[in-house]
Amino acid sequence: MIELLHRIKVFVYRLDGSEPDYLLLKPDQGIEALWGPLQGDLGFGEKLETAIRRRVMTETGMTPPGQVVDLEMPGRWTLGDEEIIEWTFGFHSITQPDEDRLQKHWAEYRWAAFSEAYPSLGFDNDRAAIMRLHTYLGAA
Repeated sequence: MIELLHRIKVFVYRLDGSEPDYLLLKPDQGIEALWGPLQGDLGFGEKLETAIRRRVMTETGMTPPGQVVDLEMPGRWTLGDEEIIEWTFGFHSITQPDEDRLQKHWAEYRWAAFSEAYPSLGFDNDRAAIMRLHTYLGAA
């Protein structure tokens, strides 16, 4: 029997200057850790926007929550007996992250301009998502 899992990926961005900066995160998995967006599971019966706001507040301390952008790029694949559906969003940060929370949840983190963020991402689907978000923001 295949188990269906829903996951979210959230590209947090800020608009301080003429171009957006993106928050890149690296989990604590040694040399194999890859830079990427905020990500996690969707709780049972939880709505997507609620999960996004909860994850951003819990892991970065950013409050009040900013605008959520649906990148309309769901991904779907099977891994063993699990079928994974991944929902990808942008999140406009209007406050600064809590450095202590970031250090607690991530091995490394940094803000990066698109020209640095795009090649830093470890997966093709993440690069496609940040490209779509960057284009949506009118910065491309």
